[in-house]
Amino acid sequence: MTQTATDSQQPRTYPPPAELAAGAVATAALYEEAAADRLAFWGRQASELLTWDVQPTQVLDWSDAPFAKWFADGELNAAANCVDRHVAAGNGDRVALHWVGEPGDTLTVTYADLHEQVQRAANALSDLGVRTGDRVAIYLPMVPEAVVAMLACARLGAPHSVVFSGFSAQALRDRVDDAQAVAVITADGGYRRGEPAPLKPAVDAALEPRDGAESTVRAVLVVRRTGGEVAWTEGRDHWWHEALESSSPVHEPVSVGAEHPLFVLYTSGSTGKPKGILHTTGGYLTQAAYTHRNVFDLHPETDVYWCGADIGWVTGHTYIVYGPLLNGTTSVMYEGTPNTPTQDRWWQVVETYGVTKLYTAPTTIRTFMKWGEELVSGHDLSTLQVLGSVGEPINPEAWTWYRRVIGGDRTPVVDTWWQTETGGIMISALPGVTSLKPGSAQVPLPGISVEVVDDEGRVLPAGHEGAGYLVLTEPWPGMLRGIWGDDERFRDTYWSRFAKEGWYFAGDGARRDADGDVWLLGRVDDVMNVSGHRISTTEVESALVSHPSVAEAAVVGASDPTTGQGIVAFVILRESAHDTDPAAVGKELRDHVAKEISPIAKPRQVLVVSELPKTRSGKIMRRLLRDVAEDRQVGDVTTLADSSVMASIQAGMQSGKSSDD
Repeated sequence: MTQTATDSQQPRTYPPPAELAAGAVATAALYEEAAADRLAFWGRQASELLTWDVQPTQVLDWSDAPFAKWFADGELNAAANCVDRHVAAGNGDRVALHWVGEPGDTLTVTYADLHEQVQRAANALSDLGVRTGDRVAIYLPMVPEAVVAMLACARLGAPHSVVFSGFSAQALRDRVDDAQAVAVITADGGYRRGEPAPLKPAVDAALEPRDGAESTVRAVLVVRRTGGEVAWTEGRDHWWHEALESSSPVHEPVSVGAEHPLFVLYTSGSTGKPKGILHTTGGYLTQAAYTHRNVFDLHPETDVYWCGADIGWVTGHTYIVYGPLLNGTTSVMYEGTPNTPTQDRWWQVVETYGVTKLYTAPTTIRTFMKWGEELVSGHDLSTLQVLGSVGEPINPEAWTWYRRVIGGDRTPVVDTWWQTETGGIMISALPGVTSLKPGSAQVPLPGISVEVVDDEGRVLPAGHEGAGYLVLTEPWPGMLRGIWGDDERFRDTYWSRFAKEGWYFAGDGARRDADGDVWLLGRVDDVMNVSGHRISTTEVESALVSHPSVAEAAVVGASDPTTGQGIVAFVILRESAHDTDPAAVGKELRDHVAKEISPIAKPRQVLVVSELPKTRSGKIMRRLLRDVAEDRQVGDVTTLADSSVMASIQAGMQSGKSSDD
């Protein structure tokens, strides 16, 4: 297999480019400093990366574990750190955002522009009755107003709850109700795949009285984006542009304690009820600024940085909004999909704006692989210096393609592991320090403590062949402070598995190779048990993608009366293999996996599909594939970018095009 074979064959590693290493922000000294005194290390990061109204004297209070307090006696404001201080330092003319709308409209927003807009928006929210501590739901497409809205909330000390604009009215309602939001910021709609997609109707539906109870929301601010007609509730609904125009451009930021809630972000839970992940201010901002600066070798005077995520996910919070703005960075923000209006849209943007640092998901990279190199070759991507990967383990083939085709066979690729719950990157290479190994997330960042352990909590040594569990053994500044309104669920979900050791269980499988580098093996519920053997879905997917006919693959475990679980694979073929007989290619792929990993890992079925079920952020919804594989009714598809994908996959399975034998 990819990972196991990788070790035995001692694959090529990629040392840092000499020029990048010579001027790198992060050096090996960071590891030494953090190892010598971890808390003093984090104290220095907080002091140097942030501007405090009241400087903290205490770094960490862990006396009420697992509820941490970082820099608890310090006071600051997130928006002032992201905007005001850069303007005060004379950098108001620096571009904060190069925004590109899907239809082709563009906007350049300087730090001075952002400063004025955030102050006006904070005043507008205040005029509508929003106070420090109130929660505000944000349900917006990828438009500059989304950034302004988040910072305006932070300026007031009003925690925001960003809800992905692809979620349904019901999903929005669940989150609004759980957070007891007092206001919603939305838009008439946004653009997706060339068409306007309405948003305001979902808000109206979400705020209707339920069981005779009125919503807690008192005000709705509506951004005009598509110009479509919208229903209007007088007294509750207000146009964003009118509210800002009539508001003062001067607002004094509210200084809050470091442990004051900054945002609640909902993520899926095993019970079906979304978990409101709570992040506070001082620790989260410290880790956001630190990781963004060092992992991407950030030089704010010259860099143009682009994170291709959506603000509805934590990647958008930390690496579109807070991290880049804390560091005074110039960023690109793009509204739509990579293939609208053409499949080379991203490379047009990179070329136009001279992007130097690019951060995206493996599924997006594999999509570009499927589309072919010729779409890239017509563009000048020579400005790119660092490439990042986020969201799921990246298979070595995609890693190598990313470096070779997008990075011109010269750029470092940093594969980052982290979660909504961690707030920021935890495991990653440092591009000016680390010799890179395709497919491995590599080592914990300086200041982060990680182990790979077995069921009994025993630390597995480097080179141990079996899979283990990834745990975090020491608290970190950006860690979640709880699940909103449910402390018991917080303890049970993250701290009960290794309660005796006091470790946070990330829910991911991992192993360390002989060099000590970490290889992520996916969620533990994505580790299949076939005839008593633990097989990672990531391992099988990587083996499938290593076949020249396969562009992308997703693997799930399905109940099997003989083996416990059988492996079911869904694959997208490259253009060159489209005319291949599905049954023949299926048999070939099953044999290929058996050869690459083991006959035990041979898929029970391989289904050739035209597309996989993905959210608009590019995440593959494997739970839906499990439903199909086990012949169950398919669950909620409202979060998918294209809900028709599942009907096509179901039809393919039922028509017998799978290659089981």
